Amino acid sequence: MSHNKTSIAHVTFCNQQYITHDLADHLTKVAKKTAEFADLIGSDWAEIAGRWHDLGKYRPAFQAYIKRDSGYDPEAHVSSEHNPKTAHASTGAVYAAQQEPWGLVLAYLIAGHHAGLPDYEPDQGKGRGLREIVTDDEVFLNEALAQAIPEHILSSQPPTTLSLGDPEAGHMWIRMLFSCLVDADFLDTEVFMNPDKAMNRASKVSIMQMLDCFNKHMCSFAVGNEQTKLNTIRNEILTQSRQAAQNQPGVFTMTVPTGGGKTLSSLAFALEHAVSHNKSRIIYVIPYTSIIEQTAGIFRDIFASLGEIVVEHHSNTDADQYNKESSWSRLATENWDAPLIVTTTVQLFESLYAARTSRCRKLHNLVNSVIVIDETQLLPVEHLKPIRHAIDLLQQYYGVSFVLSTATPTGLDLLSDPFGKQLLQGIDSREIIDDPSRYFSVLKRVDFHLPELFDQPLSWETISDQLQEHDSVLCIVNKRQDARDLFALMPKGTFHLSGLMCAEHRSQVIEVIRTRLKNREPTRVISTQLIEAGVDLDFPVVFRAMAGLDSIVQAAGRCNREGRMERGKIVVFIPPSKTPLGMLTISTQTAVSMLSGFNGNLQAPATFTDYFTRLFAAVDNHDKSCVLSKLQKNADACQIQFRTAAQNFRLIDNQETVSIFVRFGEENGEVDRLLGQLAKQPERWIFAQTTTLQRQSLSLSASGLDESGRY
Repeated sequence: MSHNKTSIAHVTFCNQQYITHDLADHLTKVAKKTAEFADLIGSDWAEIAGRWHDLGKYRPAFQAYIKRDSGYDPEAHVSSEHNPKTAHASTGAVYAAQQEPWGLVLAYLIAGHHAGLPDYEPDQGKGRGLREIVTDDEVFLNEALAQAIPEHILSSQPPTTLSLGDPEAGHMWIRMLFSCLVDADFLDTEVFMNPDKAMNRASKVSIMQMLDCFNKHMCSFAVGNEQTKLNTIRNEILTQSRQAAQNQPGVFTMTVPTGGGKTLSSLAFALEHAVSHNKSRIIYVIPYTSIIEQTAGIFRDIFASLGEIVVEHHSNTDADQYNKESSWSRLATENWDAPLIVTTTVQLFESLYAARTSRCRKLHNLVNSVIVIDETQLLPVEHLKPIRHAIDLLQQYYGVSFVLSTATPTGLDLLSDPFGKQLLQGIDSREIIDDPSRYFSVLKRVDFHLPELFDQPLSWETISDQLQEHDSVLCIVNKRQDARDLFALMPKGTFHLSGLMCAEHRSQVIEVIRTRLKNREPTRVISTQLIEAGVDLDFPVVFRAMAGLDSIVQAAGRCNREGRMERGKIVVFIPPSKTPLGMLTISTQTAVSMLSGFNGNLQAPATFTDYFTRLFAAVDNHDKSCVLSKLQKNADACQIQFRTAAQNFRLIDNQETVSIFVRFGEENGEVDRLLGQLAKQPERWIFAQTTTLQRQSLSLSASGLDESGRY
């Protein structure tokens, strides 16, 4: 078999013949696409990274490897001295690092374009850092440069645009450039290897079309709605949101009491703002996966006439939610190239500090977007410093406008202790709503009943008896075990909700509860806190185990939500079990110290200002992961610990967990079939591509299992 001497980047087999992807062509196209993606953040830096990222593929060892591995030339000789597959990325990194003083930035991108951004120095001797890579792998570069590489590929004119002047912002800039390179590389390779898949990516819908569709929906919605006091207020809030959208880009807050139409008003602001300021997309960020499907479902109903435009991206939908290998929505989760993304707080902020290619790939599509962060009071206090830092960088350098949306004012602009000492830099923002305190007074729909004595817990039996005095009542507790213990004491017909239920089961139960409440049927529910943020349920009475003030008021959002009663009733009680250690204990203790003897308006913005000031002061460290020190310590010398920072930064504490699969409902046979496939091929991607398994699974702490494997 004879083969041409042109260096190749990839090989595919199609129509009974091998087709090769010319390496110089691949580098040229990736360079162009990378530069396009980085148009607003440093296109000349990005273009060079694209040209050099696969220089290692010119090495004879790599050419032999890819020809033999693909079957294009089974007799090609591959040396075992170095792994030619993994070594190809370091070659371009060595070449970049030799272009002093600017090349080290590009070396990070190139060295990590498959394995992820490296540390400059390995953490505790684990793996290789960038310094070692660019020092030890020079031999690979020499092998590549000995080949006939086109001159335009090797051109090393320094970039003319300046990098960011602030060294502490450098890690985000490098990560953004890395995102541009990774996505461009994936997409150009996909065009060659799987052109049909590549064709499925494009979305033709504009933000202007979305705004027109939204306006039509709201007009029809208004026609069908009765003109109640609550709907009049919702219309006022919606109008103010539209008007504020004309303001210059930046960070905004939307402070609206529960029931004030916050979801639709924040979407209206985002659409109007995006059209007025030519923003590329809208990203809607929600704290819990348990409520993300509800919000995404609302948006899909609004934009149904435009086809597929809404992408859900969270732990249950990393995979193809339509069970098609190349469906548009699945492909769009890879790089967020869609007009409307609905995602989670964890997905957004952990990606902003990530090192892995799969997580970083989408980041460049945050540039020039509108990001709505819903329920901002739930942002973890112990990680506020890196969260604030990311928000500040995105709005300052990357053209992102933020909407920080909440029904309980967070005090994120304060971040100081009760004596005025600044704890960390706050988030400067502009309020969208005129005089939010007025709406908290007007929309007061509940009365709070606080414990007389905060040091005297009630027994579960007493709480059960009190709950049974009401035909319809919701009781929210702090722990899964609490929910089980209390539920066991309730009469038949009571509903139970907790994280010990798979997502499919939980969704079905919530829908049954919602229907019963709508039909005014007696409904008693015992739930963990998963129900208290964003789940659209309306009870006349809600009991809440003592917790942070924000949790108590969020629970109140499930009471008299539609204002059908003069006043709903919120009963706060001291549970018999201990509060879990960590932030829940700190927030509970803060609320107890504040509410003892309290006789003011629990929902007033001033009350929350006081509460969050105390809470921020009660937390010793607002960067629990020490992520910023890893990224900024030697940033002026471009010596950044990307991988260690990414491993450390977790908004949800990493605990050893086990996955449990539940045979639930009509999917029993399908679960068994998929589990059989998973047993034969236990690679993670099988699980990731299977929505049925994801929705019928849950993660449990391994420490909670007994010797027989029961939880």
